[in-house]
Amino acid sequence: MKKISYIVLTLLMMLSMASCNAKPKAKYVFLFIGDGMGFGAVSVTETYLAQADGGMEQGMAPLAFTGFPVLGAASTFSANSQVTDSSAGGTALSTGTKINNHTMAITPEGDTLTSITYKIHDAGFKVGVAATVCIDHATPGSFYAHNESRSNYYEIGSELGQSGFEFFGGGDFNNPNREGEPSCYEKAEAAGYTIAYGREEFDQKKAETDKIVFFQKREEGRAMNDIPTYLARHDRNNPDDICLAEIVEKGIEFLDNDKGFFMMAEGSKIDYAAHSNALPGLIYETIDMSNAVEVALEFYKKHPKNTLIVVTADHETGGPACRNPRLSIVKGHCLPEQMPEGYVDEAAEGDISDIAGIGWITGNHTGDRVPVFAIGAGSEMFAGCIDNTDIPRRICKAMGVEF
Repeated sequence: MKKISYIVLTLLMMLSMASCNAKPKAKYVFLFIGDGMGFGAVSVTETYLAQADGGMEQGMAPLAFTGFPVLGAASTFSANSQVTDSSAGGTALSTGTKINNHTMAITPEGDTLTSITYKIHDAGFKVGVAATVCIDHATPGSFYAHNESRSNYYEIGSELGQSGFEFFGGGDFNNPNREGEPSCYEKAEAAGYTIAYGREEFDQKKAETDKIVFFQKREEGRAMNDIPTYLARHDRNNPDDICLAEIVEKGIEFLDNDKGFFMMAEGSKIDYAAHSNALPGLIYETIDMSNAVEVALEFYKKHPKNTLIVVTADHETGGPACRNPRLSIVKGHCLPEQMPEGYVDEAAEGDISDIAGIGWITGNHTGDRVPVFAIGAGSEMFAGCIDNTDIPRRICKAMGVEF
């Protein structure tokens, strides 16, 4: 009897120690995807911040996420190319599976894949999907839809309502209508979604619904109702314009609950700038996403034991690199009211990248590894050289969700 009691006591002590040593699961998870944001984009932007804001000739000033304690590097090749596109890269991050370029959450054999958003949602967490492009674009679409072509916007947008996720935010549907069929708006509303255009509508309607779509306010004469770029917002000075940071803030406000939530937020237009080798756009779109990460970081500070933030990219674009950078010129060129005294706009006389000492290797995607920054519960799993398909698997593990 004494021997049995000793064994039972030992087992109880072991269980107690295991419980004490158990790491808290991630209850609130943010996955930020900088479309096209490679190591070069991050380095160029940090150099700009040091030179333009701090007046330094050498050095780097950190973005919100470059101070995270965990750094990894993810490979991004797709099933049929060393250089992925956004839908295959987005699908790798949403499902943990390699697929062919231009397809969305469908294997090369034609099988439909399940995004971790559905698995997380089925486990009882609320889910949000956000982007600064149209909500049926390649990366956001990869987190709720499935299609043989990323260009089938109507079909992709039609799946939004079927997802059941609580929050969508960003640009409007790209192609919401098809003759003889309900629009994407009608399908979403039939599924119980409330569509809010602009922050005022969002604030008015948020308490009346459990599922909401938060779009940029519609504007007469503007063909594409997506989120204006950082620089366009500056030029337009339109108080109705929203940004990724505000979408994330509204998303947290709507999703926050005792069980927890998952939010994917894409800084979509880093890629647009990089395709054009547009240095000011690359810098300011990266800053724009950093501002959104800062919102999540403030939330993390309130819940440090069970919040996980992961920042990565679907692929690298452009291959920007610093030669002998003079990036303070970018600030004066883009934001005239902040020009230093005696400033001469040298960029007007030539290519701004060349004058600023920044080189590009292409106007397309590259096959380079992309950074992975992480902080919080389970963040240690994202260190080192990994594959992009590892990221959703490890997010599920951090949340205690079966992959």
